[in-house]
This record gives sequence, structure tokens and C-alpha cells, in this order.
Amino acid sequence: MSRGHFEKQNTRTWNAFKRALFDVDKRKRLPDAAEFLSLYRRVCQNLALARTRHYGADLEARLNRLALRGHQHLYARRLGVWSRIVHFIGVGFPSDVRRNHRFLWASLILFGLPFVGFILAIQIEPDLAYSVLPPEAIRNMEGMYDPSKATSASADERAFMFGFYVYNNVSIAFRTFAAGLACGVGSLYFAAYNGIVLGAVSGHLTQIGYGSKFWPFVIGHGSFELTALVLATMAGLKVGWSLVAPGQRTRKRALLEETKDSMGIVYGFTGFLVIAAFLEAFWSPWPFIPPTVKYAVGSLLWAGVIGYLALAGRGHES
Repeated sequence: MSRGHFEKQNTRTWNAFKRALFDVDKRKRLPDAAEFLSLYRRVCQNLALARTRHYGADLEARLNRLALRGHQHLYARRLGVWSRIVHFIGVGFPSDVRRNHRFLWASLILFGLPFVGFILAIQIEPDLAYSVLPPEAIRNMEGMYDPSKATSASADERAFMFGFYVYNNVSIAFRTFAAGLACGVGSLYFAAYNGIVLGAVSGHLTQIGYGSKFWPFVIGHGSFELTALVLATMAGLKVGWSLVAPGQRTRKRALLEETKDSMGIVYGFTGFLVIAAFLEAFWSPWPFIPPTVKYAVGSLLWAGVIGYLALAGRGHES
């Protein structure tokens, strides 16, 4: 896209944002929060594109001034923290995911292929599970998901497990994200490793006949937990790629900019992991809920997560 076409396509957005800034600066009138945040986000996206495509220092400076003014108003709390949170959930987070779809697909493949591959391979060669997991870990998993054993826990135990799940899953996800600093190689490794281990566990429990308890347990919270692991890899790859291909920026500047730009995804996958931990502690273990109900709810949750990331906030994007 040429600079002229880029300006023609986005001038209306820039002018609308200027008017919104004028209302705040001169008339002291609070603009519509959702609209202001949407315009601000589009200006920031346009600024990033102008830098990446080298449309000229004058255009970059003009857009940067608009973005800085918008940033100052946001952090002066004129729109309120709740407005920003609502906008982030409804528009910002899913838009960030879609905007970085190349890294999303790469992460999904890196995690998904080993995961599905090991599930299928273990049905053919059961001993393959022992090449991935130590015997003690396999015995522990078998004890947890043995259909002949009843599952019960007190409210205090469930609350403790909720905290444990948050800590454990967030630790794994942040390790995957931070490993992206090694030019993305670390995130690649953890994505494949997580896929192999989870695939081995799932495949083994299915192969020995414990799937009747295992799959109803994991289908609900798995929608948020597995998606969060993919998003953590995605954010790590985005940061790592800035070191491999910084463009016209210095590697330091590219790293800082891409890390900052990835924080929305980090906040988002952290939220997903908290939801997953809640479901895993308070919904998934209930033995009184029929498997058919858990499958139905789990399917709805998967559809909801995919639909949210694919569709939410599209009307507010440039």
C-alpha cells in the first residue's frame, strides 16, 4: 500500500480523533469512552504501520503526537479505569490476537501437531508414553483419573487447588512467553514440549480406558487453558521475531516496542488462565454432573473462546 492510499484510507479516523481530543482539551467535555478508546487504538496501529512501512518521518511524527496526546488523557484517568478494562476485554485483546495472526497460526501448529500426534501415536504404540513421561508421573495420572475411584473434595480443598492451578499454569505460560527473548527459539521449544507432554498424558489415559473420566474433566477448562498456552507462545514469538527481523529499527528499540505491544496478549492469556483455574477447581471435578452435560458445556466454552477471539471488537477496528 502506498503512502497516499494509506493516508486516504485513514485520514477520517485521524480527524475524528483530533476532534475528540479537542473536546477534552478545550471544551472539557468527556467523549464517549468506547469511541475514544477505539480511535486511540486505531491511531496507534496506524503509527506502527507507518513506522514498519517507512512512510516518512513527517507522517510518523504527526501520528506520534496524536498517540501521545491520547495516551496522556487515558492515563490522566479522564475515561475511568473501568472503561479501559471493558474496552480491553471487548475490543483490545481479541484485536491484538487477530492483528498478530501469523504468530498465532505458527503457535497453534507448534503446539497442536505434537499434541494430536502423540494422542494418535500412543493408541498404536502404547509404550511411547513411557518415552516421554517417567513411570511415577504416569502412575499419578492413572490414580487421578481412574474411573473406579470417586472424586470428592471440600470447599477449602477446592479453594486451595484454585490457587495452585493459577500459580502453576501462569508459571508455565510466563516461562513460555519469556523464553521468546532467545530469538523466539525458547518459545518454540516450550510450545512443542507442552504439546508432547499433554498429548502423551491424554493419549495414555485414553488408551488404557480412562478417557471416560479424563475427557469430561478437561473439556471445560481446557478451552481457556490450552488457548492461553498457544497465546503465550504467540507473544513469545512476536518478541523474539523483533530480534531476528527488527527492520529499520535497532534491535533494542524493536524489542522494547514489540514487548510493549505484546502486553495486551499477556494480560489476556493471564485472564484466560485464571478462568481456567476456576473451572478446573470448581466445575470440572464435580462427579454429580453427567459427562454429557460436561461435554455440552465444554463444547459451548470452546465455541465461545474461538468466537470471542475471532469476532469480538471487529466493528471498532480500522
